[in-house]
Amino acid sequence: MSKTVEFYFDLGSPATYLAYTQLPRICAETGAHLIYIPMLLGGVFKATGNASPAMIPAKGLYMFQDLDRYAKRYGVPLKFNPHFPINTLMLMRAVTGIQLRHPDRFQTFIDCLFKALWVEGRPIDEPATVAAVLTEHGFQPEEVLALTNDEAVKAALKNNTETAVKRGVFGAPSMFIDNQLFFGQDRLDFVAQALR
Repeated sequence: MSKTVEFYFDLGSPATYLAYTQLPRICAETGAHLIYIPMLLGGVFKATGNASPAMIPAKGLYMFQDLDRYAKRYGVPLKFNPHFPINTLMLMRAVTGIQLRHPDRFQTFIDCLFKALWVEGRPIDEPATVAAVLTEHGFQPEEVLALTNDEAVKAALKNNTETAVKRGVFGAPSMFIDNQLFFGQDRLDFVAQALR
């Protein structure tokens, strides 16, 4: 029986972007199943009393230097987004909505948003920019916006976030194999080891 990796994520985390670039390969190599679980990182921070490392200037400076090192190690592009931190409430509702209502387009949807944020450095908390990004990738901005106002979608994101906190999540990316938590894109070697 193959193992699963439950990947709790928020688009607004650059460390989560790096984990997202590596997890599909790790899962393919180990025969594991990757389950994406969108959550609201701001809600997790509020519930746990945690905050982004970027809120501490010295730590934030170090964090982005370290993330750049990992991007080079992984061979993936990473551009510091000058609009960071980004309010991801509407984005994560949209991600949740696409996952619920259009699961066949989910991967394409998160691909284009992660790229806009962490490769192109676009201000994707601005409605006009989001609309442009979605249109470029074949999505209808009006339909996506409607999903963000869907009560079932809002409830699903809230539930995912509350469940994450109950399971011990305090930041992103957070990955579970069975009930073992692995936090941070710099712990992917332990994820791979647990899957093997």
